[in-house]
Amino acid sequence: MFLALLELRAARGRFLLMGSVVVLVAALVGIVSGFTTGLGDDTISALRRLPASQFVFSSDARSDQFARSLLDERTAAAWRKDADTDMTPLGVSITRGTTNRGAEVDLAAFGVEPESFLSPSVTQGDDLADASADSIVMSAGLADEGVRVGDTLVIDRLGIKLHVIGLTERSAYGHVPAAYVPLRTWQRIRFSAPGSQASAATEIPDQFSALALRTPAKVSTADLDERHSTTTLTKEKAYEAAPGYTGERVTMNSIQVFLYLIAPLVVGAFFAVWTVQRQPELALLRALGASRRQLLAHTVLQAALVVVLGTVAGAVLAGAVGLLVGEQVPFSLPATTLAVTMCTVAAVGLAGTALTLRRVTAADPLTMLGANR
Repeated sequence: MFLALLELRAARGRFLLMGSVVVLVAALVGIVSGFTTGLGDDTISALRRLPASQFVFSSDARSDQFARSLLDERTAAAWRKDADTDMTPLGVSITRGTTNRGAEVDLAAFGVEPESFLSPSVTQGDDLADASADSIVMSAGLADEGVRVGDTLVIDRLGIKLHVIGLTERSAYGHVPAAYVPLRTWQRIRFSAPGSQASAATEIPDQFSALALRTPAKVSTADLDERHSTTTLTKEKAYEAAPGYTGERVTMNSIQVFLYLIAPLVVGAFFAVWTVQRQPELALLRALGASRRQLLAHTVLQAALVVVLGTVAGAVLAGAVGLLVGEQVPFSLPATTLAVTMCTVAAVGLAGTALTLRRVTAADPLTMLGANR
């Protein structure tokens, strides 16, 4: 160990350069991981917060189900009869509105039955239970854009007026802040023609995007889907129905995978060159009686110090970037995610040093005794 530390001190310039590369790689992996988590939260956090285990869509909606699927009350009644589980309709659509104070906002409107298990709890104001049909509960993301409890929000092109009565936790769908309205109001937003000012019940179809099941059905969902022309997805699988979710995940995860491949190659290349340059010293140590195991421990210790310290510094840098960007961009890097990411970087970095171990153990003590003369 003493010799390993002595070499680190003697060649500190080289090791600092290599450590800097590890810092940058680790920080980049951490930052990409933060953007991956943040983008995911900004796309599906509203779905993730729904207390549902499965969603039932129409069978003709094979992708973007929340936007393309439409079910009616007759299908819902048939499912309630056969599934033997608690369920409620859910409507999801993205729209735009303007408040009475001039704030223009995009919002993902979630239509729920006010008394159902999907009705959100509020952190400020009133919830949808016993509220009027023109009420809306907004997420904290809309508050950041200038909407306040007590404002009146007018849906663009439709003229539908909604009164903001409550504030709930931050949630989003498709990178748009979520808001919750009574299902009948959502149907007006979803099916009204621009400029029609439709309000009569006969003018609005009694349809919705999906059925949310609180607990899994007690019978085979495949049989129910075949019987009622529907498609049932678990909540995790339904995340793929959110706009852009799958593409973003594939892109960001691909970047992470390439960084995980780069880390061992960079570390391995450095220590391979370092080992070649140290061949005379390694041979001398062998001639003086050092065992192969001691030389391996010597090399692994140097690599571990460089990789671990560099990874820790990279983690600090990634966390600092997260604090710097704040909520200006979709960035989220929980401590558990950061720890797992950095442990993976350290592991693959140390794996790269395995490329040099064979050359370390192959050091020939006869080299220093003139065997090559």
